[in-house]
Amino acid sequence: MEYLNDLMMGFSVALTPQNLMFAFIGCVMGTLVGVLPGLGPSAGTALLIPLTFTLPPTGAIIMLAAIYYGSQYGGTITSVLINVPGEASSAITCIDGYQMAQQGRAGAALAISAIGSFIGGTIGVMGLVAAAPLTEFALEFGPVEFFALMVLGMTLVSGLAGSSMIKALISATLGLLLGTVGMDPAQGVPRFTFGSMELMEGIGFIPVIMGLFGVSEVLTNAEEEWKPIVTAKMSSLWPTMQDLKESFGPICRGSVIGFVLGLIPGMTGSACSFSAYVAEKKLSKHPEKFGTGMIAGVAGPETANNAHANASYIPLFTLGIPGSATVAILMGAFMMNGLTPGPFLFKEHPDVVWGVIASMYIGNVMLLILNLPLVGIWVKILKIPYSVLFAVIMGFMMLGAYASENSSFDILSMLLFGVVGYLMRKLDFPLAPAVLTLILGPLMEKNLRRSLEMSQGDFHIFLESPIAVGLLIAAIIVLLLPMLRLLKYLKRPAADA
Repeated sequence: MEYLNDLMMGFSVALTPQNLMFAFIGCVMGTLVGVLPGLGPSAGTALLIPLTFTLPPTGAIIMLAAIYYGSQYGGTITSVLINVPGEASSAITCIDGYQMAQQGRAGAALAISAIGSFIGGTIGVMGLVAAAPLTEFALEFGPVEFFALMVLGMTLVSGLAGSSMIKALISATLGLLLGTVGMDPAQGVPRFTFGSMELMEGIGFIPVIMGLFGVSEVLTNAEEEWKPIVTAKMSSLWPTMQDLKESFGPICRGSVIGFVLGLIPGMTGSACSFSAYVAEKKLSKHPEKFGTGMIAGVAGPETANNAHANASYIPLFTLGIPGSATVAILMGAFMMNGLTPGPFLFKEHPDVVWGVIASMYIGNVMLLILNLPLVGIWVKILKIPYSVLFAVIMGFMMLGAYASENSSFDILSMLLFGVVGYLMRKLDFPLAPAVLTLILGPLMEKNLRRSLEMSQGDFHIFLESPIAVGLLIAAIIVLLLPMLRLLKYLKRPAADA
């Protein structure tokens, strides 16, 4: 009852005309940030922080938070329509969402995405309220547990293999190699920088993701005559009952996956959406159809990244630990407004923290109202000649790559990885494993080395934590599943004979 009363007090703060306006502006800006390829929530939030300098603390945080979860909605739009992820966590949506668009079902994909995002975001906020007093569990995650979690994440490569596991492993190795560039996490010395100051901080994730998925898609489409996707099938922009039925399970599972992973500091929205996609592929009766326009491949990841976006505030509010790059930017906004995220935030500034939580409920309703009626407008983008889209897309991607670190080197990196992605597409190498390992590789290495420093090099430390043991067992099971399927397949001819 205490927390319910606090939430009611938060609604009284969030429902003031001033804060409602801030939430609305943040939702609109967030959707635009997500729609524009290359910007993403991190760069978009960082660019828009100056707009909040003159705002009251509660209004500033409400607006910035709305930009964050609003971008999760908007990022799907370009992923589905033109196969260019508006932001990193929507990259996986390109795989099936774009195929649905090519089949004339872009409207259904966007509508299911909006519905799933609303449900996932709302469940994430509800879970945030329920789990706020229980976040002591996050204190149990040390380097050992984080390493085991990263190992489990790495096993997801098997679910993104496509037509060839060997090519998937090569792609994953590329991501791991890219993740080793920069400063050594333990000794603090540069490695694989070749004397370049630009590489001291490592290879930026935004240029890589925009290059591999965005530029390579532009180059691939430039080879052929542009044919608008809009057909007679686009007359209906709403999902069918069959679409809703097939999306129910993925939306439920995506909400759980997104919320649980959002509780863990350091788990990015990209890894979260990848995990939801792999989970749907593993549980599907027809996993071979993923990549051909399965609506579950849109509903699951899009629901998960919105649930993750809201749940990721729990470590920030309660422990003062930013769970992602965007939340770290928001933490800076807290500090600029004289607020220190951490265990005492709920006690010292309940009006701010509960006002922000309540505004998330309101913001999700605003985003659903903003997105569903406007699906037809986004679909009309497909009628624009590709000669125009080519220039616009490349311009926005260059802006996004530059805005991430204000470095022209990132633009060159994006173009380079665009060529790499183009060649990988031509040679039928999957792009997703490279992105997954690029995200998880540095995290896994850092926590492995910290764990071994704690144990004086004794690997038994990974067997002393029940949480780590459980995660490692789960990783082994994930690795064994393809082998079990293979054995079952090999036995089938003998049984038939």
